[in-house]
Amino acid sequence: MRNEKEMLAIILSYAENHDDIRAVILNGSRTNPEITPDALQDYDIVFLVESLKSYKSAAHWPRSDLKNGAPSLPGEGTDDIYRQFGELLVMQRTDFSELYHEDFDEYVCYLMQFKDGNRIDLTIANKQDYHGYCFDDRLSVVLLDKDGFLPPLPPPDGSTHNIVKPSRSVFCEAVTSFWWMTTYVSKGLWRRQVLYAHHHLTESVIPTLSLMLSWYAGATVRFPLSVGKQYDGLKPYLPAVLWERYLVLFTGCDSQALWQSLLSACELFQEVAAVTAQKFGYYYDRQMAEDVLAFLRYTQRQPYGSQEFTPLEDGIYLSAGSRGEV
Repeated sequence: MRNEKEMLAIILSYAENHDDIRAVILNGSRTNPEITPDALQDYDIVFLVESLKSYKSAAHWPRSDLKNGAPSLPGEGTDDIYRQFGELLVMQRTDFSELYHEDFDEYVCYLMQFKDGNRIDLTIANKQDYHGYCFDDRLSVVLLDKDGFLPPLPPPDGSTHNIVKPSRSVFCEAVTSFWWMTTYVSKGLWRRQVLYAHHHLTESVIPTLSLMLSWYAGATVRFPLSVGKQYDGLKPYLPAVLWERYLVLFTGCDSQALWQSLLSACELFQEVAAVTAQKFGYYYDRQMAEDVLAFLRYTQRQPYGSQEFTPLEDGIYLSAGSRGEV
């Protein structure tokens, strides 16, 4: 596997030998002095160029994948930049996608995984658009500046990725979003649509709980704190019992297990959100939370095909002539 010195030398050699590339910036984890480096860290590279025209016309996927008789494809016959950095395992262009109906004019982006384990995420942008690539993320280092046009950058640190105390409005928005999204999960489970339910549980409900847990950790331990992209770094900041209650929420597509995960997520959220709000001096709408949780439990008891859900003022729910207390 090529080491960091070798990879950066290949990247810079390419840039130095192409006149249209005027500067190179390294972003991301490889600039972060606060984390332990490892072999599988991406090389997040930005080429700042005079014009995007030639890069926009380049191939969107390896031409070796084309079969005889295939229709003409975007960029066929143009230079393949992704072939210059190593033996490719898989590559995709993310600035253009017919599959996802996306086309971003302001940059070109190649995600390149090489057979030796290295990966380059290469963004190519117009020279005049340098500001965002320098300052939106404090994890930025200038590797090459042919014209001396880039401003001095502060020493890299992970502060732009840290969890900080939310404003009152952001906190309230997260609370509302959590309870709103739980009803999608219960609806999917009631309809026997386990994939729908699993999607909303894992993509909306649990991520919002994860954010609340990070605020809880900050409120009870300290702000700011770094928890990683998928909250793997949250563990040291939480009591062991909370961490274990959090981990068991990640489940498969069994209906009963999904119901248990949803209700357990609600109970955990209710607990940590109330404590966090108290420590912040913010309002927590406990009544809304209790009402939604009661509705979820009520929905769990209803047979599929029920035609009417009617809540009463006293918190008891009616369904198609039957009565059940929450």
